[in-house]
Amino acid sequence: MKNLNWFNKVMLFFNIVLTIMTFIAYVFPFLAPKLFPILSVLTLVLPLMLIFNLLFFVYWLLQFKKQMLLSGIVLLLGITFVTKFYKFSETNLPVEDEDFVLMSYNVRLFNLYKWIEREDVSSQVSSFIKEQNPDILCLQEYSRNNDVDFRIYKHKYIFVEGKNTKLGQAIFSKYPIIEEGIIEFPNSTNNAVYADIKRGKDTIRVYSIHLQSIKITPDVHEIDENIQGVSQDQSKRIFRRMSGSFKTQQQQAEIIKKHKLDCKHPVIICGDLNNSAYSFVYRSIKGDLNDTFEEAGSGFGKSYNFKYYPGRIDYVFTDKLFLVKQFTTHSEFVNSDHFPIVTRLAFKKIE
Repeated sequence: MKNLNWFNKVMLFFNIVLTIMTFIAYVFPFLAPKLFPILSVLTLVLPLMLIFNLLFFVYWLLQFKKQMLLSGIVLLLGITFVTKFYKFSETNLPVEDEDFVLMSYNVRLFNLYKWIEREDVSSQVSSFIKEQNPDILCLQEYSRNNDVDFRIYKHKYIFVEGKNTKLGQAIFSKYPIIEEGIIEFPNSTNNAVYADIKRGKDTIRVYSIHLQSIKITPDVHEIDENIQGVSQDQSKRIFRRMSGSFKTQQQQAEIIKKHKLDCKHPVIICGDLNNSAYSFVYRSIKGDLNDTFEEAGSGFGKSYNFKYYPGRIDYVFTDKLFLVKQFTTHSEFVNSDHFPIVTRLAFKKIE
């Protein structure tokens, strides 16, 4: 400390503060949001903390200062969090006849209220689905008021509700659906649906879920345009709404967790969690399932269209009986505030 100039002393101070905040953020995925709802917001910005820790590490390393150990140790301790944020290599196993492809996509009502100023959103979605040709298709914020062609699917389960705008979820399948149902969440318009899908001799339980929004803004682009002009009162209101949403999400996650425990079939859970991979909610729903992005994805896996942050809030979790061969986030396909995620799966072969 004595050998540091005044600028490096200031940098070290901020480095120490960042280290403490990062350690706190490491702990919160293991703590229920209802205990510390406001501080749970730290899990949303954990990727930024990891980036700043990396920058500090490089800063001290270039000067050959021992202070580099501060952020270096933090990054080593949080290596599992790093892999949830960014994957350096992609798994791409051979395609085989017994594989099947699943797509999950929050379609935002197929642009019913013209959030995107184009008239071809439904036709673009329709063409994309035909191009990807998933065997199982799960859609959140689904609306019947669309021109999307689903004729390639012989089987479907659709649940929509609402007074003015009817929306909900849909599961389309090329394989027979032998049972389906809705999991309603108390005091919420969000929900989860499931379908038991018969594929040959196997039956697969597929959940499509849509958890409570964290309600940062009615439209993500509103933040883009006004990010410099958020007042202190607005910030407080945003934090209160977010903390309330975290508690609601926890309740919803517990309902899903309990429901899947009663399932006797291999499980796939997909959908919009409206929360990061560092959250208590993520850990609760994922449980001992595999995160297909971690298994076979690459890059940031950004699934939410927010230009300032590579948010990954849409997921596909699979039973360990499945081999994850491919995973792709189609961030080039901008026809909702979310991006489609597609994974190729196969049952593991028993040696």
